[in-house]
Amino acid sequence: MLLLCCSLLLLLLPLSSRPQKLPTRDEELFQMQVRDKAFFHDSSVIPDGAEISSYLFRDTPKRYFFVVEEDNTPLAVTVTPCDAPLEWKLSVQELPEEPSGGGSGEPEPLEQQKQQITNEEGTELFSYKGNDVEYFVTSSSPSGLYQLYLLSTEKDTHFKVYATTTPESDQPYPELPYDPRIDVTSLGRTTVTLAWKPSPTTSLLKQPIQYCIVVNKEHNFKSLCAVEAKLSADDTFMMAPKPGLDFSPFDFAHFGFPSDNNSGKERNFLKPSSKFRRQISSKPRVDLHKVCIGNKNIFTVSDLKPDTQYYFDMFAVNTNTNTSTAYIGTFARTKEEAKQKTVELKDSRVTDVFIKRKGAKFLQFAPVSSHQKVVFSIHSCLDAVQVQVRRDGKLLLSQNVEGVRQFQLRGKAKAKYLIRLKGSKKGASMLKVLATTRPNKQLFPSLPEDTRVKAFDKLRTCSSVTVAWLGTQERNKFCIYKREVDDSYNEEQKKREQNQCLGPDMRKKSEKVLCKYFHSQNIQKAVTTETIRGLQPGKSYLLDVYVIGHGGHSVKYQSKLVKTRKFC
Repeated sequence: MLLLCCSLLLLLLPLSSRPQKLPTRDEELFQMQVRDKAFFHDSSVIPDGAEISSYLFRDTPKRYFFVVEEDNTPLAVTVTPCDAPLEWKLSVQELPEEPSGGGSGEPEPLEQQKQQITNEEGTELFSYKGNDVEYFVTSSSPSGLYQLYLLSTEKDTHFKVYATTTPESDQPYPELPYDPRIDVTSLGRTTVTLAWKPSPTTSLLKQPIQYCIVVNKEHNFKSLCAVEAKLSADDTFMMAPKPGLDFSPFDFAHFGFPSDNNSGKERNFLKPSSKFRRQISSKPRVDLHKVCIGNKNIFTVSDLKPDTQYYFDMFAVNTNTNTSTAYIGTFARTKEEAKQKTVELKDSRVTDVFIKRKGAKFLQFAPVSSHQKVVFSIHSCLDAVQVQVRRDGKLLLSQNVEGVRQFQLRGKAKAKYLIRLKGSKKGASMLKVLATTRPNKQLFPSLPEDTRVKAFDKLRTCSSVTVAWLGTQERNKFCIYKREVDDSYNEEQKKREQNQCLGPDMRKKSEKVLCKYFHSQNIQKAVTTETIRGLQPGKSYLLDVYVIGHGGHSVKYQSKLVKTRKFC
């Protein structure tokens, strides 16, 4: 079990001459202390089964501790970065079994106890660097003193931590539905209507869930914590005290941290004056909007600008625990005013294009200099789209494009190219389009005609599967990712996740199998195989192969559903 207060942890570390057992969690006391959230905020102890929020000064590490009393205890630790990437690692060291105070039974000085914890090196269990919501989970952890080390090297930031010794029953974060995407059901000049599947947490666990929508023009967000950090960017850290100054994070409504009580009333020296507050509020706000709409699963965003691309994120929030889970974000461009304008393509620059169901988009490319060739690279993220290219009104090509296709055309002085993209009848389409007069500068990787991943049934074992896929004559980097899925997972669900524009940067680090470079001058022999090991018997896995081009853009092959043998 995890200890609940810092003083308790530090006083129990120097054990008396008679062996003592560290106390287990008192559930009644725990629930009382969780309700009083300020209890943990000046503590270095992580509570069991409650999410805590804290902060980091740049280049100033922070350490948290907790104790697991018994061997083979389940353990889960989740760290959520907010507005900056974090470096964090989890380590464990053995608990002292004999007192170091000469058998006197007298407790060691507090500073000496802290020094003992800091100096002893433990065994590192897990480490991570990045801005993803990452977690460490094990069904059997050893007893000992656990240390969570966190560091931000970019800037002052805040973060959230959740730890539990009962991960199976706690389920603190809202569960996502089988299809966690946000659908754009209606698109207007100033409105976008969104719909999504409800979280199973409401029906299965009877937990109260509300949905919060976030809209901005820059990018999608990976956590609600990152959204709140961005919303308070104007105020955050303007009055930040230096490390070591006595303060409570709950006093910082203006510091970027939400306050749930009135504990800050007695610390007026930390609050900005009304004059300074007016100066802060007069600054331009970030172009980011968040609205929570209760338990509805359809919503129309209004007051948008015409012909403007917006990014939409959806978060399911458990109103009891205030924990949240992110749906897969989407983006959409609002309709143009009366007359549809053409989107100007810039040479060698990738343009994101969104087309509603059965809709169409027009793009124009006008090279500024004389050119011998023009190359159009089109990456259709979802279903096939129809592409037409005209030069000075003359039709040059008309084809359906699925995946990545490149079209090379003969150049003509002062020519203007008009590209018409027609969306699918099945649903909305997302594309990435690149036009260039420099054929050698290709940002998208080359692909074989067949992008399927083949699994060898005879080579299946209880812990491994062997797969193969085709490459090309161009040397590219290939990365394999795996994800365990339920036995009920089917081809229809797999099809919903076939967004080829979502690269490996959107995947969890734990899902990565390997990356390698591959090519073959003989196109007939451009095939490579890999054996994925360390799998569980009788389990189903979804395998994804990404090919990454020289420009950093990636394309996903068709996902492959495999299952290990149950008996060997």
